Amino acid sequence: MKDLFHVPPGGPYLLSHSVGCLPRSARNVLEAGYLSPWETTGGAAWGPWLETIEGFRTALAGMISADIAEVAPQQSVSSALFSLLSGLRPADGRNRVLMSEQAFPTVGYVAQGLERLGFETRLIPAAQSPGDAETWERHLDAGVAAVVAMHVHSNTGVTSPIPEIAALARRHGALSIVDVAQSAGILRVTPREWGVDALVGSSVKWLCGGPGAAWLWLRQSLTTTIEPLDLGWFGHEDPYEFDIRAFRHAPDARRFQGGSPSIAPFALALAGIETITGIGQPAILAHNRTCIAAFAAAVDRTIDMDGRGGTLCLEFEDVARLHETLAPRGFRYDVRGQCLRASFHAWNDPEEAILLGRTIAEAGLEFRVAS
Repeated sequence: MKDLFHVPPGGPYLLSHSVGCLPRSARNVLEAGYLSPWETTGGAAWGPWLETIEGFRTALAGMISADIAEVAPQQSVSSALFSLLSGLRPADGRNRVLMSEQAFPTVGYVAQGLERLGFETRLIPAAQSPGDAETWERHLDAGVAAVVAMHVHSNTGVTSPIPEIAALARRHGALSIVDVAQSAGILRVTPREWGVDALVGSSVKWLCGGPGAAWLWLRQSLTTTIEPLDLGWFGHEDPYEFDIRAFRHAPDARRFQGGSPSIAPFALALAGIETITGIGQPAILAHNRTCIAAFAAAVDRTIDMDGRGGTLCLEFEDVARLHETLAPRGFRYDVRGQCLRASFHAWNDPEEAILLGRTIAEAGLEFRVAS
């Protein structure tokens, strides 16, 4: 599997949770779907360019077992979430956007910005585990308009009980939205099985598609009930009507596309999705767990990955000494606060996991699994 990617030279690359490695097929896909049409046809390149966008939508829909009409390309998770939430209308007594304080910060920033439209941001305290359905049940009531849950939390690796959250939101008449940026490509993402209303996701991490190619999935039966504020000609029912006085929302998820799309990011993201689905998400997850088991054996610890994503999130007391230990060996990882984050993807192997474990164990570094 490693041969399918350009892996940066040096020590083990463990940053899939941040930026996935470039697929070797990406240059050819970028050339065929973006550069070559531009070079050879100029303005006529818009035809092939839009085929590239449709290729991305088709591949993404296939990966999550959805219909292409339910998928809208987006520039970022932030823009996808804003486009969706801005289309809701806060009502008296139902205007809260509920999320965990452990959510990725951009999600909270979007919600706070929407307070100018009459929404209220409600954060579940970080001390209350978002991995426990009872946590969500305690905070869901008739005042909640939308629930935004992380499938996988970036600082702990803990997963949210998505089907249970969706059922609770539905019971209270709230929209259920799931951020799958840290799970797509490593865990199964099945919105219809989960019973959720919407997904927002990114291609830059486990999907190895680079930045700028995010996406929104919205349950088709809800589409015509939500009218986003971020309008553009590609969200028009007929983008080529060119009547400045008449805007009509597209009848499907295209209404969330806004203005002219960027092409290159989606060509690269298409290469990423095709590479990941070619390997198979179950195979990538099984390989990830094999590597983590090898790490656990090397540090002589039991590490339970049940209810977690693909990233090892380990909290160390002495972070400075951790850096002093790992940096000379060339490990590519990151630390948030006291938490080491290390992700094993298809290009990693158990020997690299053992090396990480032995390096930590031989240095006598103490840690605990983040929660």
